[in-house]
Formats: sequence, structure tokens, C-alpha cells
Amino acid sequence: MNDYLISLRLAWCVVVRNWVVYRKDFLANISPTLADPALMMVALGMGLSPFIRSIGGLSYSQYLAPGMVATTVLFTAFFECSYGFYVRMTFQSVFKAMLTTPIGAREVVWGEFAWVSIRAALMAAGVGLVLAIVGLLPNPWSVFLFPLIGGILAIPCGAIGLLAASYVHNINQFQTVYSFVIAPIYFISGVFFPLGNRPILASIVQISPFFHGVSLLQMAAWNEVSPERIFYHLGALIAFAVSLGIWALVRIRKKLVT
Repeated sequence: MNDYLISLRLAWCVVVRNWVVYRKDFLANISPTLADPALMMVALGMGLSPFIRSIGGLSYSQYLAPGMVATTVLFTAFFECSYGFYVRMTFQSVFKAMLTTPIGAREVVWGEFAWVSIRAALMAAGVGLVLAIVGLLPNPWSVFLFPLIGGILAIPCGAIGLLAASYVHNINQFQTVYSFVIAPIYFISGVFFPLGNRPILASIVQISPFFHGVSLLQMAAWNEVSPERIFYHLGALIAFAVSLGIWALVRIRKKLVT
């Protein structure tokens, strides 16, 4: 137990280091994460709402809103743990320096997960607050749940980024990961259209942690209380977080040690 407490303390040092670097260009770092969902809401929400009938009693903007929170979490976690981690590992040799201290590969990965989870939770809270202010959340109190769901969702999304960083041979290959992994789960996970009348597609997306995060955010935003669905999606999301997190830890440990 004492060993794990020491590891957690060292992992927190990784979080602090990332925050110190991140805050130096704070506005530049947060602007793409916040601007993308805002532009998406304007282009699709405001632009298409007049032409789309209500979806389950919701306007298209209201339907799209929780998906934009999920989008913020997905892109925050994936890009931080793929491009960001790869740059710190390959070009800046940050982790090589860390490994000369008591910090080991396990603490590096735990620290990266903690950092991206905190960052994604704060981003989810910020986007959710804006959506609540402009009246796009039928349940405004859901903004208090967004950080929790976002923080959990960030772990499997970040793990995908770490796995990508452990497999690519150069930084350009992340484009392939984005095109064939991130983009598909982004576009077909219920963010832009409901999956209820598409049984084949609805079955396929069950293997996507992003889909389960989107579903939880939608239930919170729309005040749809279903214990069975909450238990299923939350359980699946935690299972993905644990399994992908362990896989990423094994891969990154091998990468850093060798």
C-alpha cells in the first residue's frame, strides 16, 4: 500500500509539471478545444435546426449540445496523449529525464491519465456552463455531472492516444490513427444523429468507449433517468478505461524502458 501511495505522489508530480508548461500558453492551448464545439454549434445547431424536425421533443441544437461536451473531451484527451505525449517522449526527452529520478514508467502513465482527466473535466465543465447559459440544456443541473463523466471518458480516449504513441514510427502516422479510429467513432457515436432506428450501427458502436460517454452525457443533459442504462453505459465506460489503460501502461512501459 505504501508503494502505491508513493507512486501516486510521484504521478502527481507529472501532473504538476504538465500544468506548469500548459499554463504558459493557456489561452492558445484552450482556444482550439473551446472554439471547435462553438463553431460546430453555430454551423450545425443554428444552421440546421430550422430544417430538421424535433428529435424526441428536442430541437437539433439541444440534441447536439451534450455531444459537443463529449467532443471536447475526446479531442482534449486524444491529442494530448498522442501528439503531446509523443513530442514529450521523442523530441523533448521529458520522460527520459523523469526516469533518472524516482519517477518510473508507471508513474508517468498514471500522471498522464490524471492530467488529461482533470483537464478534460474542466473543459467539459466550461463547455457545459456555456450551453446552460444559452439555454441548450433541458436539465441545466447536468453541468455538475459533466466534469465527472468527462473525467472518466477522458481515460479511455487518452489511452487510445497513448497506444497510438506507442505504435507509430513517426509523428505523421497519427493522421492514420485519427482517420481510421478517432474520426469514425466521433461521427457514428450518436453525436449528430440518433442510432435507435439503425440497429446494425447501434450494435457496432457498442465497442466504442466514446459512444458510452456520449450516452451518459445525453441522459444527464436531457434528464433521462434510467438506472439500467446508466449502469450499463457507466459500467462499459469504466471497463474500457481499465482495459485500455492497462494495455497503454504495458505498451508505454516497454517503449520508455527500451
